[in-house]
Amino acid sequence: GLPECPLCGEAAGRELEAHELHELRNYISFSDTGSDEQLYECPMCSLTCTNIQILEEHVNLHLEEHNFLEGTDLELAQWLQTEEDNRQRSEEEKREREEFKKLQRQYGLDNSGGYKQQFLKNMEREVDRGRMQPFEYHKRKADMMECLAFGIDDGKTKTTGVIEALCKYYQNENKDVRHVWLSTGVDHFHSSLGDKGWGCGYRNFQMLLSSLLQNSLYNDCLRDTTLIPSIPKIQSMIEDAWREGFDPHGASHFNNRLHGSKAWIGACEIYSLLTSLRIKCQIIDFHKPTGPMGTHPHLFEWVLRYYSTDNEGGAKVLCTSKPPIYLQHQGHSRTVVGIEEKKNKTLCLLLFDPGCPSQEMQKLLKQSSDGTSLKLLRKFVGSLKEKQYQIVAVDGVLSLEEKAARCHASQVLTSEKIP
Repeated sequence: GLPECPLCGEAAGRELEAHELHELRNYISFSDTGSDEQLYECPMCSLTCTNIQILEEHVNLHLEEHNFLEGTDLELAQWLQTEEDNRQRSEEEKREREEFKKLQRQYGLDNSGGYKQQFLKNMEREVDRGRMQPFEYHKRKADMMECLAFGIDDGKTKTTGVIEALCKYYQNENKDVRHVWLSTGVDHFHSSLGDKGWGCGYRNFQMLLSSLLQNSLYNDCLRDTTLIPSIPKIQSMIEDAWREGFDPHGASHFNNRLHGSKAWIGACEIYSLLTSLRIKCQIIDFHKPTGPMGTHPHLFEWVLRYYSTDNEGGAKVLCTSKPPIYLQHQGHSRTVVGIEEKKNKTLCLLLFDPGCPSQEMQKLLKQSSDGTSLKLLRKFVGSLKEKQYQIVAVDGVLSLEEKAARCHASQVLTSEKIP
C-alpha cells in the first residue's frame, strides 16, 4: 500500500484535493538533505531526485496512477456486484423452476402420462429385472386395456369381506373393547403398478363407492355405476362434475383436466364427484390440533357421533348402515371404516389404507384370537398428529333441486378448502 501523506497523516491512497497538492509541491520545493548537493525526496515512495522538476513529474505520475486505479477499482467493484446480483437472481430463478417442476411431478401435473403409461412402464421394468415373464406382461397388458376400455377396475388389488371378519372378531373379543361401530361392508383397494405414489384419493373413492353400492338407499344415484370404475374413469367423472359447474376454483388448479395425468386429488374433488352423483355429503375441516402434543381428539369425537347417532343400542358390536368416511391430510388419504370405544373410554379409529397391500389385508380375514393383524387398522388419538385433517362424510341422497343449489354454492363460495 501507499505510505501516509507527510502533511496530514492520511493514507496517500485517497484522492488528493488541489490545495493539498499545492502544499505537497511546496513541501517538495523546500525539502533538502542539508548537504552541499540539494536532494529532493518523494514523500510517497522515498525516491530522491536532484532536480525539482523531475520530482514534480514523478509525484504527478503517482497521483495520476492513483486516480486511475481508484476509478478502475470503483468500476470493478460495480461490475463484480452486478455479476453477483445476476448470479443470485439466476440461481433463485433456477431454484424456483426446479421447485415448481418438483411440485408438478409430485401432484402429477407434469404431462408425464397417467395410469396406463405408468402401468406399462412399471411392467416393462419388472420384465427387465427378470421378475415378470414376457407372456405375463402381454396378458396383463391386454387385461388392463380391456378394463380401461370399459372404464372398470380390474379388481386385482381388492380385498372383500374384511368388515364381516371384523364383526366376528369383535363379538368374540372380550378384553378391553366396550363398543365398536362398523361401516356397511367396504372392499379394500390398494395402489397398483399404474397409480403407485399418487392414487390414494382414487382408491379411497373406490372403497367408499363399494360400500354405497351395497346400500339400496343409493341405488337410484348409482344406477349408471354398477361396477367399481377404474382410476382413469374416475378422473373423467370428476371432469364431468367440473363441466356441470362444480368447484370452478379447484378445476382451474388442474387446468380442468385430470384424465391422462397422475394428478393427486383430495377432499374437494371427492365432494364434487359425490354431489354430482346426487349423493349428499359434507366436508368437515379440522384445521388445527385440539388436544395436547398436536393431537385431534375433536376429530375422533366427530367420528364417534357420526357412527353412534341412531346406533346407540346396548350391543357391543354395531354393524351400522353408515358408509365409510374419506379422511384427508397433507400428502395422503385413508378411509375410516369404524371406531372402537375402550372400557377406559379412549377412542380408536379403524382405517383402511390404500398403501397397505392385499397380502396384508388378507390376514384380517383369518380368525385370530389375539387380534395382532388389527394393528394394520387401529389408530389411536396419538397416532394422528398431522397439522390439518379434512373428512368427507356421506349422509343420504340429494334431490335435483338440492344438487343444483350445491353446485351454485360451490361457484359462489369457491371450493371449501382447508384455510
